[in-house]
Amino acid sequence: MATIGEALIAALEERGVEVVFGIPGVHTVELYRGLAGSGIRHVTARHEQGAGFMADGYGRVAGRPGVALVITGPGVTNTLTPMGQARADSSPMLVISGVNDRASLGRGLGKLHELPDQRATAGSVALSSTRVSAPEELGPALDAAFAALATGRPGPHHIEIPLDVMPLPAAPASEPPLTPTPSLPPGLDAAARLLSAATRPVILAGGGARWAEGALREVAEALDAPVIQTVNARGLMHAHPLTVPASPSLDPVRALVRESDAVLAIGTEFGQTDYDMMVDGGWPAPPRLVRIDVSEAQLRRHPAEIALAGRAEELLPALAARLPASESRDGPRRAGKARAAARAALDAEMAACLAVLEAIRDALPGALIVGDSTQAVYAGNLYYDHDRPGGWFNAATGYGALGFAIPAAIGAALAAPGTPVVALNGDGGAQFSVAELMTAAEERLPITFIVWNNRAYLEIARAMEGAGTPAIGCHPLPPDFSHIAAACALPYRQTGADPADVAAALTELRREDGPTLLEIRSPV
Repeated sequence: MATIGEALIAALEERGVEVVFGIPGVHTVELYRGLAGSGIRHVTARHEQGAGFMADGYGRVAGRPGVALVITGPGVTNTLTPMGQARADSSPMLVISGVNDRASLGRGLGKLHELPDQRATAGSVALSSTRVSAPEELGPALDAAFAALATGRPGPHHIEIPLDVMPLPAAPASEPPLTPTPSLPPGLDAAARLLSAATRPVILAGGGARWAEGALREVAEALDAPVIQTVNARGLMHAHPLTVPASPSLDPVRALVRESDAVLAIGTEFGQTDYDMMVDGGWPAPPRLVRIDVSEAQLRRHPAEIALAGRAEELLPALAARLPASESRDGPRRAGKARAAARAALDAEMAACLAVLEAIRDALPGALIVGDSTQAVYAGNLYYDHDRPGGWFNAATGYGALGFAIPAAIGAALAAPGTPVVALNGDGGAQFSVAELMTAAEERLPITFIVWNNRAYLEIARAMEGAGTPAIGCHPLPPDFSHIAAACALPYRQTGADPADVAAALTELRREDGPTLLEIRSPV
């Protein structure tokens, strides 16, 4: 009879899991027992934080949970930061860990990897944290986690299995419960009437709209409504006349909202790092607001005239079917005016960074660009029109964790085989997770790692100086990235920040059978 550890792997495989990220340890030996005979690919990270970020990147691109398998204690605490980022950005993630023997829990016996209350520690960040204390609890724990990931707002979930439970005989497998077919909320007709009556409607598209591009386009065209995109919505409706790929923190974008007479907000939480990046409190209250969001709790946080609970990919087609075609054709003019003004609002440094981003996009069409907190990413978050839905995401918003891009790009590459992937890091952020370059090399993943090297935590230095504080600790000496590339057997090029030079270097470096590293020496 299979053990709990073996049954876990079989159950993950039955639920469609193809890859798990982790580092084995003495407290997960029994969980690894079933991996060898399964079809699941195990990717060995160099740090559990890397494993968590890999699971996050995988989940964002695949649209199904990225799974991290970690040890008791430090394995769990090392994944708390990735869980925080996944929670902030609604990224589907499942972290499975060991925990000490049941009889020792909470007793402070000095056991290896002991925490006072590991489940509570994980539960302070994860959407749920469940302990499997007996064989018959494994199936329900997995069912609950996967049901929540399939029907609610995505985010991180945690399951822990005590060491003395892992080797027990597994309970007979039961059929997972059927996911109920969602019903349409009653406010759809009223929403269609409200929006159709507007003469200057605007759409706010958040990350919750990323899987509904076709229906979003139908709704936008029917309403003749400009579509403002938050960071996690970039890539939707690329180059469309109604697209406004600019931050709602910019004054020209806010002006578009102020001048509107109805706003449809789709899958967006109105978070500070999208709507008030400069912390100036200038985001206007949208008039006649209609909201679509999978989370009823989120809908209650920002009340709307009409709130529709459900996934965008289910509700937008139903809304589109209820909308008559707009007689107005002023939407492209309003969107174009906002685009031009938003781009013109960028300072010279941000505009130069944007030119480099557009060179990267054009050199690697259809690529996934995974970013960390660095100048080029900040520029793109302010204004950038990517050419692939879900193809631009980073950790410079929401939770704001450094060290994200390198491991998250690994997860993204595994979720979309054959797709070009770019990891865009600063020299400071890259040093948080530089060891994961070896994971990419070992897995032979076609990722272009770009290090934007300005030899500083530049944004922090400027913030300190702006506050009249000496910029202490903001200029850590970067390593020689050519030597790091050589140590990891990565082809390497160095260039300045000229867009044409960057594009040429990317074309020269591109390969299908492994990663490469491009260092951009930025003058600022």
